[in-house]
Amino acid sequence: MTTLEFKLPDIGEGVHEGEIVRWIAAEGVSVSEDDPVVEVMTDKATVEIPSPMTGVVAKQLVAEGDVAKVGDVIFVIEGEGDAGSSKRPVSVTSESKVATKQETSPASAQSENLPSSRQPSGGKVLAAPATRRLAREMGVNLSSVSGTGKNGRIRPTDIRESSTPSAPPSKPVPTLAASGSREVIQIPFRGIRRKTAEAMSQSKFTATHFSLVEEVDCTAIAEARSKAKEVGERHGVKVTWMPYIMKATALALMEFPQLNAELDEAAGVILQKKYVNLGIAVDTPNGLMVPVVQDCHLKGLLQLSAELIDVASRTREGKASPSDFADSTFTISNAGNIGGVLATPIINFPEVAIMGVHSMRKMPRCVGDDIVARMVMNLSISIDHRVVDGADGARFMVRVRELLEDPALMLL
Repeated sequence: MTTLEFKLPDIGEGVHEGEIVRWIAAEGVSVSEDDPVVEVMTDKATVEIPSPMTGVVAKQLVAEGDVAKVGDVIFVIEGEGDAGSSKRPVSVTSESKVATKQETSPASAQSENLPSSRQPSGGKVLAAPATRRLAREMGVNLSSVSGTGKNGRIRPTDIRESSTPSAPPSKPVPTLAASGSREVIQIPFRGIRRKTAEAMSQSKFTATHFSLVEEVDCTAIAEARSKAKEVGERHGVKVTWMPYIMKATALALMEFPQLNAELDEAAGVILQKKYVNLGIAVDTPNGLMVPVVQDCHLKGLLQLSAELIDVASRTREGKASPSDFADSTFTISNAGNIGGVLATPIINFPEVAIMGVHSMRKMPRCVGDDIVARMVMNLSISIDHRVVDGADGARFMVRVRELLEDPALMLL
């Protein structure tokens, strides 16, 4: 019998510690070599740590929600044969800052840790970590699913197609007591939710926020987009509103680099960036994430469209890598497709500004002496007043509006 104390490996990217988000394999459960054992979240990404050998998870030494440092023993595994060393290279699969939402009560948490999606016998099930997580969330046993991918690999679509819920039996409407229900669900405050809270608190209580709002007449850009969509279709690219907003933002930031910066308080310097990497807030099933599109000031609308669709899709599917979230210089938060006419977003620290994009609506507006229907959208920006003056923020927003209201100016 071989006993191995498994230490949290150096995941790279300058990471020194990680939060134990979820134990995939419970104590006493048998695992094969490279089977996922525990999900760990760092500041860069969430990864599934695989077993270094075939054996039994004898003991978990760090509880879910606690933080372990690189080199700390996080679990003990027992098995037959030579286990080698826990310091050998460990292959971890990046889930691109994706953490599974824990929406269960403590009473059901232990049962959710059991690896129900593992094939009990026979050949190893081929499925990516994100697919395995989807199977667990949907209560699907992977061994009962036929994979349509290469070599029988199970894809997310296979999971969804195999889990067609039957209609629940009709029940009479219950009569509630006059006092109403008092049910409370306990949701562990950890993983992506806690990381988001920490980042937002740091930003809100460090950067001195102030906000500006600008109204944009999008009628001209709507016409330009209708033509660009036809060109995009010929190249297999879907052209949305966002590439126009990204391009206008990038060009305006090159004119007003004060907003494309960060403050290094320790060194006592403001770092103005001469390049524009835009962080784009993406709403995913696992929470809000901000992948980055690099060098937006150098790219055309079709390239921006293709790269945005690619990185946003990989983020939602849990396939993005830590590098997809690195080195943003300015962030755009777009909730316009959901609704809302105005919001004041919190700065993505240590950046010094973030722009909010809101819903586009047909509204009556004055054109000369006539009242006509126009497509109107609000843009809002939150700025760190320690670094950027209000006048510079206003000039930046005016320039973004000018570029969007006359898209031909983006070609100059």
